[in-house]
Amino acid sequence: MRFWTYRLLMAVITLALLSLVLFLATNALPGDVGRRILGGTANDAAVAALNRELGTDRPVMQQYADWLTGLLQGDLGRSYSLKQPVWDILAPALLNSGKLTILVIAMLLPLAIGGGIWAALKRGTATDQVITLGAASATTIPDFVTGITLLIIFSLGLGWFPITGTAPRGAGLLQQVYHLFLPAMCMVIGLGGYVLRMSRAGLILALESDYARTAHLKGLPPYLVLARHVLRNGLIPTIAVVATQIGYIFGGLVVIEVLFNYNGVGKALYIAATQKDFPVLQGGVLIVGGVFFLVTILGDLMQFALDPRLRSGGAR
Repeated sequence: MRFWTYRLLMAVITLALLSLVLFLATNALPGDVGRRILGGTANDAAVAALNRELGTDRPVMQQYADWLTGLLQGDLGRSYSLKQPVWDILAPALLNSGKLTILVIAMLLPLAIGGGIWAALKRGTATDQVITLGAASATTIPDFVTGITLLIIFSLGLGWFPITGTAPRGAGLLQQVYHLFLPAMCMVIGLGGYVLRMSRAGLILALESDYARTAHLKGLPPYLVLARHVLRNGLIPTIAVVATQIGYIFGGLVVIEVLFNYNGVGKALYIAATQKDFPVLQGGVLIVGGVFFLVTILGDLMQFALDPRLRSGGAR
């Protein structure tokens, strides 16, 4: 119980510090908000009036206090550029990024963990070396290089997939998956190698453990040893890795979403940063930080459920 109280307390403190640093950093950026909105030809009086209307002429800490008060009430503020509530802008983007994240995880887990299991079972062979070398190579390729390559080959060259990740309005589930396949595959290639190597390492340790040898000596068939003992224990470290990757996928899709013209959180943050739309930028980054902490806590819960040693340790 103390562990979870500590985790939640640290999450709250970290998010509070993130909000402060984020607010101070965005307001320290060069440029005048009113001037950017009205343009370089606007007179100084109009710019000053707009800054007073937006509240950007007040001291930074006063702006932060007002923003934090609204945040605690569920109000993320209003966009400087679109004159809309920030939540109205970010809600559709969050839904879109959630769809892409779910597809990435659905593709990543069977491919990466399945590859890790196969490599662990074939450890030391040519098959293991090919799998691990391919996984290590995939993690070194930047996402934008992978994305451009996939677009050139499968969209422009073969014409198998669309060049955009955005499906037409009213598209069904299959059509949305069809449009999101290349962006998702780009993320799977980049993250799959890391998850595969982690799962392989954990499974090799489990295969060579005393409890696995004891199960073999008791006469259990190899598939039962693998299913009942090796997978349960060998994949525990991978759970933590996958949990952190979910947070990264959800909030780290800027390059992928911009490259494939997909209206998710990453693209919304990119547009907000280029337009100096601080309320959207602050709200988006804070939500991504909250999602990251949520999935890491869920990963901890799964590890506690699978590993009785953690439960007994937490009970003391």
